[in-house]
Amino acid sequence: MTKFNDTILKAFRGEATDYTPVWYMRQAGRSQKEYRELKKKYSLFEITHQPELCAYVTRLPVEMYDVDAAVLYKDIMSPPLPSIGVDVEIKSGIGPVIDNPITSFRDVEKLGAIDPESDVPYVLDTIRLLTREQLNVPLIGFSGAPFTLASYMIEGGPSKNYHKTKAFMYSDTKAWFLLMDKLADMTITYVKAQVNAGAQVIQIFDSWVGALNVTDYRIYIKPIMNRIFSELRETNVPLIIFGVGASHLIKEWNDLPVDVIGLDWRLSISDARQLDVTKALQGNLDPAFLLADWQVVEQKTKQIIDEGKQHPSHIFNLGHGVTPEISPDRLKQLTEFIHHYSQQ
Repeated sequence: MTKFNDTILKAFRGEATDYTPVWYMRQAGRSQKEYRELKKKYSLFEITHQPELCAYVTRLPVEMYDVDAAVLYKDIMSPPLPSIGVDVEIKSGIGPVIDNPITSFRDVEKLGAIDPESDVPYVLDTIRLLTREQLNVPLIGFSGAPFTLASYMIEGGPSKNYHKTKAFMYSDTKAWFLLMDKLADMTITYVKAQVNAGAQVIQIFDSWVGALNVTDYRIYIKPIMNRIFSELRETNVPLIIFGVGASHLIKEWNDLPVDVIGLDWRLSISDARQLDVTKALQGNLDPAFLLADWQVVEQKTKQIIDEGKQHPSHIFNLGHGVTPEISPDRLKQLTEFIHHYSQQ
């Protein structure tokens, strides 16, 4: 194995680096030909339950694109939630679907607790395999955040407006806060197990929390996120928070005990800094740019890197995940350009 590249760990911790490190959300899978061939034979569930196969999918973009970190191939829903009594099915073209959505305090009371070593041993075995034998870059583990997980559990699947989730939150606060506590306990236990198995960075995806306004976030979500990150500080690994359409919450996130804030494309790095955001920033090229002419991609990438270099520290990423139509060759080209341009 070649020398371990810890550049991105330095950037996550706010230290100076020789170049801007990069990884991409959903870099494992999606657009890769090799992955698509695998998906003809195996479902996501089957891949994640076979450590050798899951490690291969996780490792593939590191080898193909020369990114500075691997991100564990798995879904935020299907590994942990069945462990606490939620039946989740990942349906093609739809996403996570739950046939028994939560509607009452009693439903929340029935939820159990996760025991990672017995409930998701295949996830931990994949991490051990990657970090002990196969990777020369850090491995990013992750979990969904309570609001995002709850939105699927209450809506029964993806939603455009989260009306059921917010109505439940507003109308039955006792049940809501019990649900938040149970999901926080699950997240903390699950993430700590990933770190103990070898994950060197953790990202918490609060993908859909942007549906809330700032006041509601402070009341219904921020206390539980503060507890999660405060307890995860004990792991001594860099902690990242990310959500989509959540630019209005950026100052709230800056208060949390996290190391890195992931931005989507709606808020520039410069604008975030003007809001007195002091954490390391990650992001934030709109994935749609990668379908445009290279000159357009290059110009926007330069802008993001230049803004990122004004303050320590910046990790390049997309403002959301890689989409299936994005060419692997374009991701490789982008990675090479980021490394080269940021060294100048």
